Amino acid sequence: MRIKPLWARLFAALALVVPRAVLAADPCHTVTFEDTPFTVCQAQAGQDVRLWLKNDQGQILGNAERVKAGLAPGERLVFAMNAGMYAPSRDPAGLYIENGVEKQPIVTREGPGNFGLLPNGVFCISDRFAVIESRAFAAAPPACRFATQSGPMLVIDGALHPRFLPDSTSTYIRNGVGVSADGLTAWFVISDRAVTFHRFARFFRDRLGAPNALYFDGSISRLFVPAQGRADFGLPLGPMVGLVARD
Repeated sequence: MRIKPLWARLFAALALVVPRAVLAADPCHTVTFEDTPFTVCQAQAGQDVRLWLKNDQGQILGNAERVKAGLAPGERLVFAMNAGMYAPSRDPAGLYIENGVEKQPIVTREGPGNFGLLPNGVFCISDRFAVIESRAFAAAPPACRFATQSGPMLVIDGALHPRFLPDSTSTYIRNGVGVSADGLTAWFVISDRAVTFHRFARFFRDRLGAPNALYFDGSISRLFVPAQGRADFGLPLGPMVGLVARD
């Protein structure tokens, strides 16, 4: 019988305890929480995470194919998803900053729908990531290279949004973003089955350990991961967020 080299035996043992997605350095993988699968796409501070809305001609991009078409030579889209609520025109419902330029102002008033279910918040990309409650953001705006406002907040300083009910019957495919306490990691998440707000928020807090997390949307939520062949079907989107790599 042929004996495997030591390195091969060690690698085989490691594969038993380390998820395949980690071994493959795949930023998107499935995590099961309370019998519900969620796809988590992870990004680290310093990586090229961007927001997109329109092309150079002022046309709404709306899908990953158009985002990919606008990338520079040698750039590759790793993943993308919808990134905040928008009007019928597909313009952002609240604050939107792209490449340091504010395209849409922040909205701090209470209003109808999930966006106006205060507290809502802003996802900010600078040298680190942050999810900040909207009124706190407006009172002391940080310098964001990219930012998008959405709502409601899912997790606020470790607490779930006070309006979320554990026995709610309202379930949708939902997506959002959570940020680690040190701001070095952002988790972009979509539920792969319909879930309540309460379960979605608890996934960020209890499974990922995110002290702050922001809801992007539900029912229209879509994820694109070109390397996995994933391109969720649906109508054109408004703001989008994603990770770009260079080959």
